[in-house]
Amino acid sequence: QVQLLESGGGLVQAGDSLRLSCAASGRTFSSYGMGWFRQAPGKEREFVASISRNGELTYYTDYAKGRFTISRDNAKSTVYLQMNSLTPEDTSVYFCAAGTYATSRGIAGMTYWGKGTLVTVSS
Repeated sequence: QVQLLESGGGLVQAGDSLRLSCAASGRTFSSYGMGWFRQAPGKEREFVASISRNGELTYYTDYAKGRFTISRDNAKSTVYLQMNSLTPEDTSVYFCAAGTYATSRGIAGMTYWGKGTLVTVSS
């Protein structure tokens, strides 16, 4: 139903900022809750942030609050993750996801995944 393509990852130093983008195909982007997840080396996938279909509701995990901001532009079928004050612990592959609706812990319903973009933060 929808294809997702992440971009914006790269190598940065601790304290730097980075903005990730997730471009979605299809004509029903506004029907999906969107979210960002990440998986660090040796760890399981974890929730980062999510945003409701109309963008009015956002959810963040504790480590993301105050540092990361999720947003979406439905006209461009794109969701963003602005990451500030990055630390080496943020080093992960970041995945974009689309589903029925956003929750405080992720995305509910049938979920579609992007292939990920790598963020590496050096000390």
